[in-house]
Amino acid sequence: MKALGMAILVLGIVTLVYGGISYSRKRTVLDVGPIKATTTEHHRIPLSPILGGVAIVGGLLLLASPWRRAA
Repeated sequence: MKALGMAILVLGIVTLVYGGISYSRKRTVLDVGPIKATTTEHHRIPLSPILGGVAIVGGLLLLASPWRRAA
């Protein structure tokens, strides 16, 4: 559970710092015989700062909670 808490905490911090997830995708615009033209499309998925704050609090709670493994 500690690893999950750390991952959620880091994800929350990244969400607050960057404000979302950006990615690029290559797309073929023209493909005629030996001629091929491509373009790169940049997309952004905005994430709310509230979501980042909730993830940080959730990650801290998971790190601070006393989880015991059943034997």
